[in-house]
Amino acid sequence: MKLSEYERAAEAILFAVGTAVPIESLARAIGIDSESAVTVIENLCSYYDSEMRGIKIIKVEDCYQMCTNPSFYHFVRALTEKEQKKKLSPAVIETLAIIAYKQPVTKTQIEEIRGVDATHAVNRLMESGLVCEKGRLDSPGRPILLGTTEEFLKYFGFSGLDKLPIPIEKTENIQ
Repeated sequence: MKLSEYERAAEAILFAVGTAVPIESLARAIGIDSESAVTVIENLCSYYDSEMRGIKIIKVEDCYQMCTNPSFYHFVRALTEKEQKKKLSPAVIETLAIIAYKQPVTKTQIEEIRGVDATHAVNRLMESGLVCEKGRLDSPGRPILLGTTEEFLKYFGFSGLDKLPIPIEKTENIQ
């Protein structure tokens, strides 16, 4: 197959699946190695960007997903009339930040850091799909360990947890 045929195959897969696809799975599906698959995806990304297409491909950790170009979101919204993302309250954002930087973390540990009950904030984050259960702590009561989700990365536009901003307390120690 020619490079353009691999691009069309990758495009079809990303469109049909609709969620993030690991690069290894994409490569296997179109019959090439992972490095070549990354080249194929990068070519598609360049094409969509240069042509200002209504879709784009984003990287989420080691996966790729086709999505709407944010420049054209208002057109999609006008058609679907769906409610915009609900704003997160400061308490929920604070809780999310603790989870993102300390994960995996228990609700009790979050409450120790915040100094207040975190039940509502944790429930809101789980309902929105930004946080999920990552296991259980091996201690009495086996409390739930919380961590961020792929949806968290997409919501805030991060390609991976390593792209989170460095906390201020850590940047002060660097200088």
